[in-house]
Amino acid sequence: MGRKEHYLVSLDVGTSKMAAIVAEATEDGGLDIIGIGVAEAQGIRCGVVVNLEAAVESIKKAIEEAELTAGVEIDSVHLGLSGAHLKAFNSRGVVAVAGKNREITREDVRRAIDAAKGVALPTGREILHVLPQDFVVDDQDGIGAPVGMTGTRLEVNVHVVTGSTSSTQNIVACVNRAGVAVVDTVIEQLAASESVLTADERELGVALVDIGGGTTDLAIFERGSLWHTGVVTMGGAHFTNDIAVGLRTPIPDAEKTKRRSGCALSSMVGEDETIEVASVGGRQPRIMSRRILSEILQPRAEEIFHALWDEIRRAGYERSLHSGIVLCGGGALLDGMAEIAEQIFDLPIRRGCPVDVGGLTDHVNSPSFATGVGLVKYANRHQLQELDRRVVGAGALGNLAGRVRGLFKDFF
Repeated sequence: MGRKEHYLVSLDVGTSKMAAIVAEATEDGGLDIIGIGVAEAQGIRCGVVVNLEAAVESIKKAIEEAELTAGVEIDSVHLGLSGAHLKAFNSRGVVAVAGKNREITREDVRRAIDAAKGVALPTGREILHVLPQDFVVDDQDGIGAPVGMTGTRLEVNVHVVTGSTSSTQNIVACVNRAGVAVVDTVIEQLAASESVLTADERELGVALVDIGGGTTDLAIFERGSLWHTGVVTMGGAHFTNDIAVGLRTPIPDAEKTKRRSGCALSSMVGEDETIEVASVGGRQPRIMSRRILSEILQPRAEEIFHALWDEIRRAGYERSLHSGIVLCGGGALLDGMAEIAEQIFDLPIRRGCPVDVGGLTDHVNSPSFATGVGLVKYANRHQLQELDRRVVGAGALGNLAGRVRGLFKDFF
């Protein structure tokens, strides 16, 4: 544990599973996955704590399993947040450029961002993220990095994500009770985008759809920045409930049936395919056509994708998704989801798996680990950026000290 600062740990708190991932930073700035812990989620529904003690026990199990596989002691995590309580909006901030020669500094950028997030929030809500989209310098728009440019007026467009203060505090309290500190909280759409989206997709325009257990999260990227986030309060657990009701089977057996034989597009299932379905109350299992199971799942899949399409249209981005749609999360593993999404959206669809990581890649090479891996990648990128700022600051101070020494040498 001598190099403790090189370890990054993420915790994805979901409706169906808790996943803790331990990653080690490599010398070239990459990441190696060295530990994974997964536990069945209890006490969390749609991103909100409904049973504190049960949630704490689930988090403990995931953390302990990750500690065992990684061989390190976990004392802090980067936490993923999701749920219907998350709301987002775009805002704009304007400041006059101060200082000599009208050169834009980091301080000017910080003031502009502060001005953009200075909006009145309803009681009980807090800002989770302020994400710069682009800058405008003296009516010249589309600028990505204005530091060092000359101008008199600096504007910034930002995406502000807010959440319920109590919901966030309750999840953080669960993690703290499990004996772990929370370093940072990140919304799951943003985290998942780190691990599954390419730079070209972000630039051209892409929608990331994270189908979780209780909610389906949406994030729209264009020109390299996040422009819209949304949440649909339906997910994988709704498929399971539909099977339990439609086939009259217990919920644990419905979950197994969904994973083993589920298909969201009935035209992909053969007429002669059959499945064994468990009965309630100790009765004998029944043999049923797999097509019946598919006809139960398809309407729910269509409902989720139609709700997402309505959200995309309402936000005005239906003509901006030139790279198509990327599906991730456990719900994306269901057979036929990509095919039915292609029919509804009429856009290119792909399943997103984590990329650009080393170590235990075979264990995390699944859409269900997109958020967990994305959280450690997000944390690593921010650490590297912070390091760069310190190095730049140290260089500037060194130059200043050198100039001061030179000045005194001239006089004395």
